[in-house]
Amino acid sequence: MKTPYTPDAEGPIHGLRVVDMTRLAAGNMMTHMLADFGAEVIKIERPGTGDDLRRFGEAEAWWKVYARSKKSLSLDVRSEEGREILLKLVETADILTENFVPGTLEKWNLGPDVLWQRNENLIITRVSGWGQTGPYAKKPGFGSLIEGMSGFATMTGWEDKPPLLPPLALADMVAGMAGFGGVLAAVIARMKGDTKGQVIDLSLFEPLFGILGPWAAAYEATGKGPVRRGNSSDVAAPRNLYPTKDGKHVVMSASMQSMWEKLAHAIGRPELIEDPRYATSRARVENHESLDAIISEAMQTRTLEENLDYYEAEGVTVGPICDIADLIDHPYIRGRGVLQDYDDPDMERLPMHQVFPRLSETPGTVRRPAPGLGQDTADLLAELGYNAKERALLAERGIF
Repeated sequence: MKTPYTPDAEGPIHGLRVVDMTRLAAGNMMTHMLADFGAEVIKIERPGTGDDLRRFGEAEAWWKVYARSKKSLSLDVRSEEGREILLKLVETADILTENFVPGTLEKWNLGPDVLWQRNENLIITRVSGWGQTGPYAKKPGFGSLIEGMSGFATMTGWEDKPPLLPPLALADMVAGMAGFGGVLAAVIARMKGDTKGQVIDLSLFEPLFGILGPWAAAYEATGKGPVRRGNSSDVAAPRNLYPTKDGKHVVMSASMQSMWEKLAHAIGRPELIEDPRYATSRARVENHESLDAIISEAMQTRTLEENLDYYEAEGVTVGPICDIADLIDHPYIRGRGVLQDYDDPDMERLPMHQVFPRLSETPGTVRRPAPGLGQDTADLLAELGYNAKERALLAERGIF
């Protein structure tokens, strides 16, 4: 059964209007979450081409998912007429988001000072690779560059192999979620009367760097930084992927002492609990290779499903390694509603992740499909006072 769109749902931040000038992943992740929770998000898109996210990946899947519940206004903001339309829209907005190279809005005479002349309460979220200040401010900053420079790549992979970049837009997505929280914090500050409008300076670098762990402090204290360890951990063991009898893999983590002791009993090796090589967490980390060999031998005596059943009964945390084909109709995914199917003109079903996090009393919803390019232009221009004749003239001039 397909989940219906809920056009009349309000959500906990219903009433907030967001003018979204961002492109690609980070900004769209942020405004996608705002839209999920009820904000009216108006995408400002280039006439004729639209947001680059429309061409990201295959089958427009990125656009269909991360532009859901949004509106589309095609507009050439670099033209005088387009700039004036944007400023009129800003007068009605709570939040404006952009991710141009720092200084671009100022070059177009659309910097914060100009925007605040029209709306002093406007919250302006400026997304960039490296931030609005500092020696890298003017440098372009795609997520891959940030994933490389942040230290993430040097932590990923195997010690005798080159660093690895993630196979997803990790820096962008982490920044988008950070931006969602930043916008809500700024809205609360404005509601409390602490400020009117303000700028949120959101770099891709800082959120990703912030989630990698306390490595700067640890390095200062010990002179040691993280090393690539494959699937093992430098703070807990055992923690790894282990092959099963049927050629699949399980993932297992026994980071707590009590879990390690359960595991030792479950694999029939209780004497390992007192073995000085494995008696403490630090000792297990130092001797993780020999410990992993012991666990691998035990895991390979059973199939994937047999391991899951056996270790669950023993109270040990073991789980499967799944790919998207495993997940799309997985009992947990469907039973929890992590994915739900929606109508789509191009697909028999459009599975999309459900709104997260889940609020018990004021949940978010998916109100409408991702818009076609400029789908809402006429309605929004009419709302701003442009009559049909004026809209036709603007269209002739290529303003939208």
